[in-house]
Amino acid sequence: MRWARRAVPAVAAAVAALAARDLIQRDHALRRNFPVLGRARYLLETIGPELRQYIVAGNNEERPFTRDQRRWVYASAKQENNYFGFGTDNDIEYTPGYPIIKHRTFGRAVPPSSPTAGHDVRLPCAKVLGAARGRARAFRPESVVNISGMSFGSLSGNAITALNKGAALAGCLQNTGEGGLSPYHRNGGELVFQLGTAYFGCRDEHGRFSLDRLKDLVSGAPVRALEIKLSQGAKPSLGGLLPGAKVSAEIAATRGIPAGQDCVSPSRHAEFSDCDSLLDWVELLAAETGLPVGIKSAVGDLGFWQELATLMRDTGRGVDFVTVDGGEGGTGAAPLIFTDSVSLPFQQGFSRVYKIFAEHDLHEQVVFVGGGKLGLPDNAIVAFALGCDLVNVGREAMLAIGCIQAQKCHTDTCPTGVATQNAWLARGLDPTLKSVRAANYLRTLRRDLTKVAEACGVEHPGLIGTEAVEILDGRTGSTPLHEVYGYRPEWGLPSPTDQAEIIRLMVPEAPQGGSAPPSATAVG
Repeated sequence: MRWARRAVPAVAAAVAALAARDLIQRDHALRRNFPVLGRARYLLETIGPELRQYIVAGNNEERPFTRDQRRWVYASAKQENNYFGFGTDNDIEYTPGYPIIKHRTFGRAVPPSSPTAGHDVRLPCAKVLGAARGRARAFRPESVVNISGMSFGSLSGNAITALNKGAALAGCLQNTGEGGLSPYHRNGGELVFQLGTAYFGCRDEHGRFSLDRLKDLVSGAPVRALEIKLSQGAKPSLGGLLPGAKVSAEIAATRGIPAGQDCVSPSRHAEFSDCDSLLDWVELLAAETGLPVGIKSAVGDLGFWQELATLMRDTGRGVDFVTVDGGEGGTGAAPLIFTDSVSLPFQQGFSRVYKIFAEHDLHEQVVFVGGGKLGLPDNAIVAFALGCDLVNVGREAMLAIGCIQAQKCHTDTCPTGVATQNAWLARGLDPTLKSVRAANYLRTLRRDLTKVAEACGVEHPGLIGTEAVEILDGRTGSTPLHEVYGYRPEWGLPSPTDQAEIIRLMVPEAPQGGSAPPSATAVG
């Protein structure tokens, strides 16, 4: 006990010194008025997200992803039991805007009875990307679920590696994000190369876009398509700044910038200034690389989309795909006003863009990609019903490789090594293990999408029409999805030719349905 008698005075002296410092300082009134005790407030504020996630908040209260949603992703990634018991705890009948998916008693597709049915389902895109405009390297994406654009620099090298290896295992595409194509993107997964305003990875020594460098880059990597990033849902119309302290030698080499110097991303592209010059650049990139070329954008003013569709219809030039990013989508860092209030949420933004293309009779020629919390099956099904052909998953894929929604992406202190360049924190993320979890999550999402499609009586989620979804108005009413967003009944689906081909690809050779043949008295 002698050590205890010595420790007590030492601890008391330390507390007294801390109290004296709090009394003297003038920065924090709380600490000045309540020395030592006032510090507890800042501690609780620091760990507040963790407290709310695991102790305070209900299963459906935490944002941006609820505890139930995170649990489903985690369990899917680990191949654990991702079922839920007892029934829904969502307040369905009193929640306006709640989507209900309507199953069919009899339909073309009969769900297989095996408990493991759909686990390794092949779920290709219902459209061929680039075929409508005759691109030399047009292709049918093998997965309707793909990994969204997240840059090396925002995410750690280990996280990018895990996602790329996971994409290879799951047979899907990974978008590089605007930060360039890093060595961590070269682990077997096929890529969509994103061209941001700074042209990282394909710029010359003056920061200008270099077509030759782009051609060299895509010829030496498994790049399947090019995506021109116009804006991002969580921070549209903003550029970016990566402080020089974070510009490591690896990041500098990937982006084609000097190490240790501030890296500025402009808010606008220098290669075009309107829809007409944008389409000229799209056609140039497609002609020089042979790749399908698309755009990614949040949705605000619809004048841009009207002009783009009109030019595509009248001139024959056009994008091969359109990625619509919802305002509820993620970001590494952005001003609060932008994440909360600038750009439309996915369903409203996407439906307005789709309607414009449909009214110009272009909807069957363009592959539509959605982003913004679409890595959850219910959100994804509504997206497909509205006309999406592919969905991108970002934060959900991060959850699959270990993210705990600490919401510290902007501080470089991500505790699980996902969104940080801190070497010590990043080392905690094992890319080999986490790649398997990423693939497990992607496969499970595809399985659930397939099961829901079969419940709706169709073979593929891209064949789910707007009539299959109703939006609850509250306790006593609901509205069909096409009426909510002003769709014509035939909108939201691929062309008849594409429908017939995807049905052919999806229909199995073995009979579907029950485990036993019908009896001799069966009717029909």
